[in-house]
Amino acid sequence: MSGILSFSSIVLPDWCSTSSCRRGVRMAAAHTTHAGLSLEAMAIKPPSHPTYDLNGIIKLALAEDAGNRGDVTCMATIPVDMEVEACFLAKEDGIIAGIALAEMVFQEVDPSLKVEWSRKDGDYVCKGLQFGKVYGRAHSIVVAERIALNFMQRMSGIATLTKAMADAAYPAYILETRKTAPGLRLVDKWAVLIGGGRNHRLGLFDMVLIKDNHISIAGGISNALRSVDQYLERENLQMEVEVETRTLVEVKEVLQYASQMKTSLTRIMLDNMVIPLPNGDVDMSMLKEAVELINGKFETEASGNVTLKTVHKIGQTGVTYVSSGALTHSVTALDISLKIDTELALEVGRRTKRA
Repeated sequence: MSGILSFSSIVLPDWCSTSSCRRGVRMAAAHTTHAGLSLEAMAIKPPSHPTYDLNGIIKLALAEDAGNRGDVTCMATIPVDMEVEACFLAKEDGIIAGIALAEMVFQEVDPSLKVEWSRKDGDYVCKGLQFGKVYGRAHSIVVAERIALNFMQRMSGIATLTKAMADAAYPAYILETRKTAPGLRLVDKWAVLIGGGRNHRLGLFDMVLIKDNHISIAGGISNALRSVDQYLERENLQMEVEVETRTLVEVKEVLQYASQMKTSLTRIMLDNMVIPLPNGDVDMSMLKEAVELINGKFETEASGNVTLKTVHKIGQTGVTYVSSGALTHSVTALDISLKIDTELALEVGRRTKRA
């Protein structure tokens, strides 16, 4: 099945060898890239949101970790002026994401920290690969470590699954939904972009999406569509409009409305038209019939029963998009660590089969 990840072999640069990232305690800084966000690290920019404060999310994450005392273990065990070098180590194969965000974390904790990367957001990493390093005050690195890794591991998990789903769904495009972690909407959707997916609406403000509850309250699909068209005209707004359909009768009603009225409708969602079968397969006949009825008049989006096993068949039906909430609501983090004594970390990893 085409959802399996396939990548060419990776050639490690010389600095990425194990010996180069051995524990180093020094007082003189090496010549490396500043921890401020670089254009190289920003391989894929985050979605644009009118109110989301990414720096604020980083500060909140650091503040909840620090509490009212700060890192008492660091203060007790690490001399203030000690400087070290630490390496990022991939403990699983996958798509790396969150490198740009990690740089922002280091910058927030200590602008004097220096970082280097051998990979960029969206690149494949293999188990055991050392793909980045950070140099500077040991205290600052350890304080930033968990927050940077939390972002990177979650984003990399999302990007890895997105890559597999996007490849399998072709020629349809894979979308996520609003089923993101509260407060991490932009971070989760950024990870989807890094993995090769596309973003659905960012929130309630940037697209009209008429769902089942709107339809029930409005008294039917035609009434809901009519109300939306009137609202957009009254408010002089231009934006995408999508309507959810659950049956072929509803699809026909939408098409009839559109044939009789001037409408802003741009996309029809075909919800739960992929029918699971007792043998574990899926029946695509209803979805295919809906796509044929629409016949290219509007974009189409399949949703419901979308998995890595089913997405290839769904993508072959002619739908424009396939949306999956699982990309963000059921994410499995990619195992990544940041180690100062890399040789020991690799030894332990080999013993536990995690490196």
